[in-house]
Amino acid sequence: QAQLVESGGGLVQAGDSLRLSCAASGHTLRVYAVGWFRQIPGKEREFVAAVSWTGSNTYYADSVKGRCTISRDSAKNTVSLQMNSLKPEDTAIYYCAHPSERYWSGRVDDPDEYHYWGQGTEVTVSE
Repeated sequence: QAQLVESGGGLVQAGDSLRLSCAASGHTLRVYAVGWFRQIPGKEREFVAAVSWTGSNTYYADSVKGRCTISRDSAKNTVSLQMNSLKPEDTAIYYCAHPSERYWSGRVDDPDEYHYWGQGTEVTVSE
C-alpha cells in the first residue's frame, strides 16, 4: 500500500533551521512530482514547495523563496525540504504529497492536483 510519511518537524526558535523529510513506502517517488504544503488549523492548506518528477524543476511559494530548498534523494526514496531562517509565521503542520499520475506536470501549487498525502509533521517556530 502506497504511503507517505513526513518527519523532521519540531519546536525551534526564529532564525533556526529544520530539514523535513518525506519518505515513501510501497512505491517509488521517482516518477512523481512531489509537493510540500502546510496548514494552520482552521485555515486552508497552503503551497510551500514542489519538485518535478525529473527533479530538474523546483517551485517555491513567495513566502519561503530564498529560505527553503526542496530536493530528491532517489536512493533513499525521499524528498526533503530544508528550511532556513525560520519565522514564527512558518508555524504549521507540513504535509508532503504527490499526484496519482506518474510523470505528471501541472499546477504544482494546487493541492487538489495531489492524491496521496502523508499525515504531516508539526513545525513550531517561537519568537
